[in-house]
Amino acid sequence: MNEPLIYTKQKLIERLKEISESGWIENARKGNQGGIGNTLEYLLGIKENNLPIPNAAEWELKAQRINSSSLTTLFHSEPSPRAIRFVPQILLPKYGWEHKESGRRYSEGEMSFRQTIHGKNRSDRGFMVVIDRKERKVLISFDYKAVDERHSKWLESVKNLVGLKELNPQPYWGFDDLEHKAGTKLLNCFYVQAEVKNENKKEFYKYSKVMMLEQFYFEEFLNQIENGNILVDFDARTGHNHGTKFRIRQDKLYLLYKKKTIII
Repeated sequence: MNEPLIYTKQKLIERLKEISESGWIENARKGNQGGIGNTLEYLLGIKENNLPIPNAAEWELKAQRINSSSLTTLFHSEPSPRAIRFVPQILLPKYGWEHKESGRRYSEGEMSFRQTIHGKNRSDRGFMVVIDRKERKVLISFDYKAVDERHSKWLESVKNLVGLKELNPQPYWGFDDLEHKAGTKLLNCFYVQAEVKNENKKEFYKYSKVMMLEQFYFEEFLNQIENGNILVDFDARTGHNHGTKFRIRQDKLYLLYKKKTIII
């Protein structure tokens, strides 16, 4: 029976350096969108981000495409007040619009509320995230004056349903709850970035950047919402609420940690 694989942090760092020095490596999981992470786990001899190091519960492995600003989900969290069930009970029926597949893929009259918003500026439907440090809340705000004229028909329906005023009550996340949620998800991590190329219909990776990220920093989490790098993603339709997500531009993940150690 094989002994379980154990890494110290130093041994893991040494192995990551060896992998980086190996150059281009073929995707070990052909046809898998998560090939970068899966291939790295295969090379390390581990399963599904189960890092076999002391205090492993506090560490994880993140592997992503280099120079990608695409969004990655940090965690799911529905806004307060929870008892209202804000997304399906208020945002969707009162601020939603007809789903583009209404009457085709979905039944006639299917409604949609899809917004991916942040704190830097408002969406074309007037929504944004607001950080209220005095009240210690992350709030969702609506301002009809910011709505693009392309959505004038929709805005008229909002006016008829609820009036053109700020959301009342405003959906929010309290700082303490949000810090706890984020802190349990954003563990210390080995953050590995890979270059990608395709040859003869095969995908290859070069693991060229490795950082060790420690000590999640909630104030910077709030700052990155205001900077537009962390976004709140609503994705609901009449038949199903896919859940509210906090997402981050991949290349900004390192900003959320107090201690950053460049390994490669």
